[in-house]
Amino acid sequence: MTSQRSGEWALKPPGEDPEVDVLIPSFGRPAELAVTLAGLAAQAGPAFRVILSDQTEGAAALDQPAVRAMVRVLEAQGRPVRLERHLPRRGLAEHRSYLLGLAEAPSVLLLDNDIWLEPGALDRMNRALRAAGCGFVGSAVQGLSYLDDPRPHERGELVLWPDNEVQPERVRPGTDGFDRWPLHNAANLAHAAAELAIPPGQWRLYRVAWVGGCVLFDRRALVDCGGFDFWDRLPSEHAGEDVAAQWRVMERYGGAGIIPSGAVHLEAPTTVVHRDTDAAQEILDQ
Repeated sequence: MTSQRSGEWALKPPGEDPEVDVLIPSFGRPAELAVTLAGLAAQAGPAFRVILSDQTEGAAALDQPAVRAMVRVLEAQGRPVRLERHLPRRGLAEHRSYLLGLAEAPSVLLLDNDIWLEPGALDRMNRALRAAGCGFVGSAVQGLSYLDDPRPHERGELVLWPDNEVQPERVRPGTDGFDRWPLHNAANLAHAAAELAIPPGQWRLYRVAWVGGCVLFDRRALVDCGGFDFWDRLPSEHAGEDVAAQWRVMERYGGAGIIPSGAVHLEAPTTVVHRDTDAAQEILDQ
């Protein structure tokens, strides 16, 4: 386990206010959730709190031994963990809106429950967000089963922000920015990071269509743009709520992806099986 000195559990002084609230909406997948929490426990900084909300019906994922063990590790490190059971299920947007309402830290990491973060990833994202002064920085999740599938034709839309200076922009279907979506397929960002040979601890920010699964927001920017306040205008079965929120923030404050990503997709089956309603299309067209 990552620590400052051998045998030292608390990575941060007691009582230090968190810089980041990590918001995890969870449904099912207790094994993957435990891995997600283990990735957080391996982060050396910044100071963060975890707010985990479980909507698993029946036996709660929060009560599974591996999940409880990782919660205890985080707490032993001095990282606060808040556990919630938020039922009934009223859709992804409502669940994210509920979590955002519990957040207080300057930044919020919207993290899905099937992602492992490499050590140093959270610190890199946080420093990039502060340096760029934009609305969000996202780590595109990488499927490492695709490391032998480089797909250079899908990386043709990779455009770095000059000097990591992110500007507001509008992305919608039919705009040039929308054509960037294949960048995040397979392990494209892992291959891009290898080609760019970015020095350890450094990063480059690039233009995105959107980023799924692991996005660090400036909390005030996200709230100022409405967060997920549109949840009650959607049926409970929907997808694309993260895209809708990101596009609203991008138009006002700008948003970017980060290379290297440091976010690994666990490649478990999706729990979002009904995608007939696209939240971004429904909300932003209104």
